[in-house]
Amino acid sequence: MAKHTAVGWGYHQYHHLQNRWLLALLLMLSVSTVIAFFMRSAFDSCDRTVSATVDGIGSARHVIQVAEKRTTPIAAVKPSPLSFMKSKVVLLVSHELSLSGTVLFFSLLLMAVFSGPLLLMELAFLLRSVGAEVYWMTIMKPSETDEVTYSLEDKMLDRGVQVVSAKGKEALDTALRADLVVLNTAVAGKWLDVVLKGDVHRVLPKVLWWIHEMRGHYFKLDYVKHLPFVAGAMIDSHVTTEYWKNRTQERLKIKMPDTYVVHLGNSKELMQVAEDTVAKRVLREHVRESLGVLNEDLLFALINSVSRGKGQDLFLRSFYEALQLIKEKKMQIPPLHAVIVGSDMSAQTKFEMELRDYVVQKKIQDRVHFVNKTLTVAPYLAAIDVLVQNSQARGECFGRITIEAMAFQLPVLGTAAGGTTEIVVNGTTGLLHPVGKPGVTPLAKNIVKLATHVERRLTMGKRGYERVKERFLEQHMAERIAGVLKEVLRKSKNKSSRRIG
Repeated sequence: MAKHTAVGWGYHQYHHLQNRWLLALLLMLSVSTVIAFFMRSAFDSCDRTVSATVDGIGSARHVIQVAEKRTTPIAAVKPSPLSFMKSKVVLLVSHELSLSGTVLFFSLLLMAVFSGPLLLMELAFLLRSVGAEVYWMTIMKPSETDEVTYSLEDKMLDRGVQVVSAKGKEALDTALRADLVVLNTAVAGKWLDVVLKGDVHRVLPKVLWWIHEMRGHYFKLDYVKHLPFVAGAMIDSHVTTEYWKNRTQERLKIKMPDTYVVHLGNSKELMQVAEDTVAKRVLREHVRESLGVLNEDLLFALINSVSRGKGQDLFLRSFYEALQLIKEKKMQIPPLHAVIVGSDMSAQTKFEMELRDYVVQKKIQDRVHFVNKTLTVAPYLAAIDVLVQNSQARGECFGRITIEAMAFQLPVLGTAAGGTTEIVVNGTTGLLHPVGKPGVTPLAKNIVKLATHVERRLTMGKRGYERVKERFLEQHMAERIAGVLKEVLRKSKNKSSRRIG
């Protein structure tokens, strides 16, 4: 029986528990930092990433392993596929810079569900690591000083990314001087006319448009009228790419430019956490203690912003149905719990109140836990047993939380829609179910399947991890992006040569 019910928690009680395990994490940070310092001295290394690798969740053994890796001869290190970008001037234009929904970001190390802006930041750091000259512009900034925006911009400045205004002469001069302009998200398109004005035609041939959206309201001519004239578009999944090609043709009567599919990848730092058994055990213990669940209990979690499109309501209906099936068949298994990570306890939206009312109505308060938006998602991946990706309608454009969960050797129960179908191998790394109400019972049955078949659950998790290692690492993503950037630069150079000729 759970010691606490998340539905019944007050806002302050939740934060008290959260702060308790975070404090423990910080205490570990103090110890591991000292260990890292002495180990670094012993191996005569001046690489500061040794201590960052453990960052509060490591162990002496892990530090030794990392230090040993650092003694590998430089010649053995595989060069970055983006090394050709050295000295290139790159302008990255983001619609906004915020932690929206479940966009989770912790010291650039425990990276989780990336929105467009934070994914663009990751590209900025990859380019800086090979010596590119990188500039960043944020189109929509809050009128007052925003702590999140300030913090993220400060992170970029620390890594050598130059943050400049998205308006006026500086913006125009930077765009004209750049070898490559990456326009992030569909809604950033309006910036082209507003800022570049009569010079827009000089910039379009070197624009790579990185699109992450797949909702109908993004298909507005005001946003994407210049799309046919840019050097290329980059989209996170094949499904979303086809959707954009069809919708722009049918609805807007415009043609997509050359379009490239780039599946995302897990960062090296995320993988180091996922592969550290000591770290995962400690995180698991602290999170489960804060939730009031036992180590042997089974946790099914949906980690996403709380909204109807993400399917938390249908997940809870499936979860309740699964509990009824287990009860009817008198199955002898550990208690099941549903965890909703991404709640907003301060806003208390109508949809979230509906979720909480449903939980109370069905009298499952001791089995359902609402977790507020958090800066640390890796601890929850370490603590749960199964990830539920229940996005509705057309699903996720990609769904990076899915590959991150697979890195933690978690099976995935996902909707058969969007990018999830390109990540999860049905029956091998997880189980897929239909979107909408038709998917409620199939998801319930899949919950029961993984709850009752331990070996199958563990095998799926292991195969998911192997799939991540094969195709969803940072190196894989860098290779895919490198291929796109080479092609875009080639096209831009050819168009420039024709204009000169």
